Amino acid sequence: MTEKFKILAKFIKDMSGETADIETYLFVKDNISKYQLNIDITSKAIKNKLIEVNTTLKFEDKEPNEKKSYFEIIYTAIVRVNDDVKDKKDLEKIILCDVPTKIYPDLEKSFLNLVHNSGHPGIKLEKKIDFNKLYNERFN
Repeated sequence: MTEKFKILAKFIKDMSGETADIETYLFVKDNISKYQLNIDITSKAIKNKLIEVNTTLKFEDKEPNEKKSYFEIIYTAIVRVNDDVKDKKDLEKIILCDVPTKIYPDLEKSFLNLVHNSGHPGIKLEKKIDFNKLYNERFN
């Protein structure tokens, strides 16, 4: 099966790691296992079958703690969709599933570098994100 799109460029659009002070860092160090990873994918048509796909990862504490760190990365892919892609469902699957799956290794590496360089070297993403599964769960 030939791919219905081509990634022309991919880059970190925005990256943020925020830890207010030493006390916060020490608190987070002991509680980071409670942090949750959130994923958000947005897209914007540019022109001539070009689409900007932004995949955002946020790693944050959902508890109402005073002391918390915040980690976020927005990874952008510029994608050209083939002319034969006419169906909205096909386009949706490319944007929400195929592109994120392709860029994920680079996104994960950049995101983990951010977290590790913020003083939390032991953090790993336990399982790979299955964008196909997430995509299919949206309709159930």
